[in-house]
This record gives sequence, C-alpha cells and structure tokens, in this order.
Amino acid sequence: MPLSEINKIERLLKLLLLVSSGRWYQLKELGEKLGLSERSVYRYLAAMRKAGLIIDVQNGGYRIRKIEPRIRELSDLLHFSEEEAMILKEAIHAVDDNNELKSNLIRKLYSLYDFDRVADTVVLPDRLPVIKNLIKAIREKHQVIIRDYHSSHGNLIRDRLVEPFDLTINYSCTWAFDPESRKNKVFRTSRIRAVEVTDNLWQFADQHEKEPCDVFRNYGISKLPVKLQLTLTAYNLLIEEFPLSATFIRKVNDQQYLFDGWATSWEGIGRFVMGLCGEIKVVSPKVFKTFLLAKAEEFINSKVC
Repeated sequence: MPLSEINKIERLLKLLLLVSSGRWYQLKELGEKLGLSERSVYRYLAAMRKAGLIIDVQNGGYRIRKIEPRIRELSDLLHFSEEEAMILKEAIHAVDDNNELKSNLIRKLYSLYDFDRVADTVVLPDRLPVIKNLIKAIREKHQVIIRDYHSSHGNLIRDRLVEPFDLTINYSCTWAFDPESRKNKVFRTSRIRAVEVTDNLWQFADQHEKEPCDVFRNYGISKLPVKLQLTLTAYNLLIEEFPLSATFIRKVNDQQYLFDGWATSWEGIGRFVMGLCGEIKVVSPKVFKTFLLAKAEEFINSKVC
C-alpha cells in the first residue's frame, strides 16, 4: 500500500476519534489538528456520512451522534456490509506487519471487538487455529502445549508447556510463562505449528510479567542508552522499518540525524546498524562498538559464505 494511502487512512482514523469524542469541533480546529485544509476535512466528513455514520452539525460544529450502548458489533457501529468488511480485511493485510499504523488500527478494533472477533479480521487463515487457541487459553487461564516450536536459539524444534497470558497487538507474539526455565518469554506465533489447550489451570500467575520492548522490537529488562549518527538514507530506512524510533530522533541538518534512545539488548539494533554500516556512525557507548566489532569478526571468520 502506498505511503500516501496509509497517511489518508491515518488522518481518517484521527478525525474519527476526534468527532466521536462527544465534543463539537469546528472545521478550522479539525484542520489544524490534522494538518488539512477545511475543505479537505469537510470531504472526509462527507465520506464518513456516506459510509453510514450519523454526523450532527450545530453552530458550525461537527460531531458523531452518540452510539447506543447496546450496539457492539463493528458492522452495527459503522454499518459495514459483508462486502465492505471483506475489503477492510484485505486492506489491513496489505499493510506491513511492522507498520505502526497497522498496530494502531488493530488496537482501535480491539476497543469494539472481542479478541477472537478481531483475529478473524486481521489474522491470516492458516494462523487462526493457533491464535484462537491462545486466546481461549488466556481467557480461561489454562496452560497450553505449543507444538513443534521453532526456537531461534540452537535451531531447536520441540514442544513447550507454557502459560500464555497476553498477545502482542498484531498477534505476532504471545507472552507466556515457561515453567521449565521459570521465565517469562515471548513466543512468535509464526513459529508455532499448533496449540493444544490443556485442562491444567495456570500455576504461576503471580509470576506473569511482561518486559519492556524497545523500538527495534526486542524485549528485556535492560535499558541500554545508545546514540547513532545517521545519514538521510539511514534515517529514512530506520523510521520506515521501525516507526517508533522517530520519538528518539532529532534533525542535525538536511543530511544528518541523531538517534538518542535505548535498547533492551544489542542484538536487534546491532542487526540494523550492521546492515547499514556505511550510513551509520555509533557515537556511544563503547560497549556497543565492541559488540559490533566482535560480530563483524565472527562473520569474517565464519566458514559459511
């Protein structure tokens, strides 16, 4: 999906949130918040009305009429036909899993749908049985057996008995407590062949705890400060691949940017830096430079070409 189309969707969602908040907004005010002309805002509102939303106008102000509490289905709320719902599903799948807009869109759907109803829309069909069993286990607080999990550590493929207690926003991972190691871990759902819900209830609920996630999508309790000097190319690739990194970036000049943030480990950020070694300079810390040098030496000495 082109970036321009994604930006349009993002503006439409922001406008939807504003006018559904219960307060009246003038066209000028909405335009300032969205970076749009009043004419463009009016066109968006007209599109919402055409889609079936009831938009009230009073003294030049706009807002969506309050929805009755009994309405819970997304199709009831936005008046989607079966065909329109299919188009929505295809549009969501067209957005890269790593795109923050996709996560934001799914998060908004969570507020209207139950977990399993969202899964029907945003999860590819071959992954649905895995996701739905995880949702069932989390809701009913049961242990599961993850069948044939492909671990990146040691390239092992084996079953795991775990206690799943949460799913990441786009269902790409599940948080689970691993009784074998006595640790909370993140398991990628794409690496799970099947999930078997057992009759055993959680036994370690008091130890369930999620760890922070850095902008490079690595989890851990550490917050390792790091500064990177980026060329324009590196800057563009960084915010495209890891949108949340924009929070930690400031512009030095038209050709230079500075990333001043943190990472939970050197692995995730290290892969990005090594992939653009001619476009990125590590300002600090020295331990990260040492890590990169060791990885480079390991690669050079590797027998794999």
